[in-house]
Amino acid sequence: MGSSYFYLEFLLAWLEILQKDGYHNPAIFALEYTLVPDQTYPLQLQQTVAGYEHLCSITKDPGRICLAGDSAGATLQLSLLLYLSKASFPGRESEEQQQRMPGFATLISPWPTLVTPRNRDTPSDYLNAESLHLYGRQYAGSTSNLKDPLVSPGVCKDGEWWTRASPSGGFCFMYGSEEVFGPEVRDLIALLRRNGCAVRVREESGQVHAWPVVSLFLANTLGERTKGLRDLTKMVREVIEPVGELVDGIEAGS
Repeated sequence: MGSSYFYLEFLLAWLEILQKDGYHNPAIFALEYTLVPDQTYPLQLQQTVAGYEHLCSITKDPGRICLAGDSAGATLQLSLLLYLSKASFPGRESEEQQQRMPGFATLISPWPTLVTPRNRDTPSDYLNAESLHLYGRQYAGSTSNLKDPLVSPGVCKDGEWWTRASPSGGFCFMYGSEEVFGPEVRDLIALLRRNGCAVRVREESGQVHAWPVVSLFLANTLGERTKGLRDLTKMVREVIEPVGELVDGIEAGS
């Protein structure tokens, strides 16, 4: 399900909602990154960084960029933010780093820590923790890489690093209360808030992994199908207001 083509209907529906909500010329950049087992870290992060640099070259104002992704795609967005804000980033002072940060990050059911006993099966979710840990190890490429925050962002407990990694408008997390990643997502939200990051949260009661995407394909009515996208757009609008200019979103699928 990692192909951007799988998300085409989701992205087109989001584009229409953005237009109806006042964005006159919204643009969505969908990143087609390489999946495991074809390639492992760091290629996927390198591709994500290249996609972001391309967006920056077009918009000239990173503050108009809203990162987005679900599942493993949301994890790559977290890795991207940590990468952009890394203290040892070569040749870039902290102020310049901050100017390169996006305006907002909308994360649908991210996978914060690739391998952890806190990723547990639930009666409702369709994901399986054992299989996820297998995929996570494949992506990392080595056991030692699982301890690297750029591979598995949830292992980063450095509050100052997360503060530097925060987009100018903060974060938005959308996830289901019944999903496998719930405990880790809640821990990350708490860590960000303790360190002064702006965080908007929509934990949908009774819902499963990536519920805004799942609902678009499986819900019965138009209102139910687009609920997640409308909620997402509302939170984006609170941070990046429509001004008749180009607003870019980067969507990396799971």
